[in-house]
Amino acid sequence: MLTKSLHRGVLLTLTLLVFLLLAACGPKSSGSIVEGKVNVVTTFYPIYEFASEIGGEDVNAINLLPVGVEPHDWTPRSQDIISTSKAQLFLYNGAGLEGWVPNFLKSLDNDSKVQSVEVSKGVDLIMTDEEDGHDHGGEGAGEAEGHTDSLHTDPHTWVSPKSAFIMAKNIKESLQSVDPAHKEGYEERFNKLAERLEALDSKFTAELSKLPNHEIVVSHQAFAYLARDYGLKQHAIMGLSADAEPRSQDLLALADLVKKEGIRYIFFEELVSDKLAKTLAGEAGVSTMVLNPVEGLTEAQDKNGDNYFTLMEKNLQNLILALQ
Repeated sequence: MLTKSLHRGVLLTLTLLVFLLLAACGPKSSGSIVEGKVNVVTTFYPIYEFASEIGGEDVNAINLLPVGVEPHDWTPRSQDIISTSKAQLFLYNGAGLEGWVPNFLKSLDNDSKVQSVEVSKGVDLIMTDEEDGHDHGGEGAGEAEGHTDSLHTDPHTWVSPKSAFIMAKNIKESLQSVDPAHKEGYEERFNKLAERLEALDSKFTAELSKLPNHEIVVSHQAFAYLARDYGLKQHAIMGLSADAEPRSQDLLALADLVKKEGIRYIFFEELVSDKLAKTLAGEAGVSTMVLNPVEGLTEAQDKNGDNYFTLMEKNLQNLILALQ
C-alpha cells in the first residue's frame, strides 16, 4: 500500500507529465532567466507591462503568454514550468482568469523559492451569470436574482484604470518583498506609473460623462469593470470566455436591442474572430469597431510599440465616436 508521501509524489509527477504533453508544442513565451536580476514571470500582457515599468533595470520580466495569443484557453509549456521554478516572483491575475495556475504551481521544482502573487487582490470583483451572455457590466452588475449558484467571477479587472491601479500597487509591493534592497526604486517607478493611470482614469471619467449614450454592444464580455466605473452598460454577444458561443435567439434579441436603442456600432477585438460581431452588425444594419480588452498584443501592435496606455486611449476615442 502506497504511503501518503508516495501518493503525493505520483500525483505531482502525473501533473507535470500532463503539462509536458499538452504544452510541448505550444507557442513560445518571451524571455528567459537572467542571473543577477530579479526574475519575474507574468501570465499575460498587462501584468508584464506593469511589472516591467515598476521593475525597471532591476527586473528581468518574462511574459508567459506569447504575442498574438488570447489568454483564456492558453496553457503553459514545459519550458515555462522550468523558467518559473528558477524565478523569484510569479505574478498572475487570478479572479478565475488562469485556471491552469494551481496545477502549474504544483508542478514547479520542489527546491523552487518563487513567490506567487495574485495581483487582482483588493479589486472589488464583479460576479456575473455567464450563461445568458447579455446585459452585464452596467448598473446592477452581479445582481442576478435567484441565480447565485451560477454566478462566476469576471476576471477582466485590468480593463478599468481604477482596477489597474490596484494591480500595479500589488505588483510594486511584491517586488519590494522579494527585493527590499531596491525598494525605493520600485516605489519611485510605481509612483510614475500611478500618475499615468490616474490621468487615464480622469480622462475616461471626464470624456465619457459628456456623452449622451451609454449602451455598448461587445463581442466578448470583457468590459464590466470599465462599464461599472465609467457609467456604461455592456451587452455581450459571447460570455466571459472569448470562445463562448451564443444562441441564435440571443443574437436576434441583441439585434432588436441595437435597433431599439439606436446603437450605431458593434465592438469586436483583434485577438479573436470578428465573425459574430459582423454577423450581428449585418443583421442590425450597423457598423463594427474595435474595443480592445488589452489581454495581449497583436504582432502589428507589438511592432508598433503599442502598450496598455496607447490601447486604452484608442478605446476611449472609439467609445467617444460610438456614443455620440
